[in-house]
Amino acid sequence: MTTGLLNRRQLLVTGAVVLAGSTLARAHNGTIHVTIEKLVFLPAEIEVKAGETIEWINKDPFAHTATVKGGWEVVIPPGKAATRVVTADDTVDYYCRYHPNMKGKIRIVA
Repeated sequence: MTTGLLNRRQLLVTGAVVLAGSTLARAHNGTIHVTIEKLVFLPAEIEVKAGETIEWINKDPFAHTATVKGGWEVVIPPGKAATRVVTADDTVDYYCRYHPNMKGKIRIVA
């Protein structure tokens, strides 16, 4: 009986994590916040309008970057924040140059 209960709990928790991870963040008041914690961009996918600002907030004890291959890069020091004003060409995938398994996506919307 306990094993079945644990399996149900694990299933519910896993489902909640998948649903939370699949939602796209939208900008509020012209700024969208992306938290970096435990080597993950949260949310990983964001939708913003050109001219709005993305702020990455690094809660990890080491530096990260938001890097677009062949494009721009934002360095985010440990315990600090860094920003970028989005341009119309910023529908991109990005990653952390120091931790390439960390990935995110920016989509420009009208």
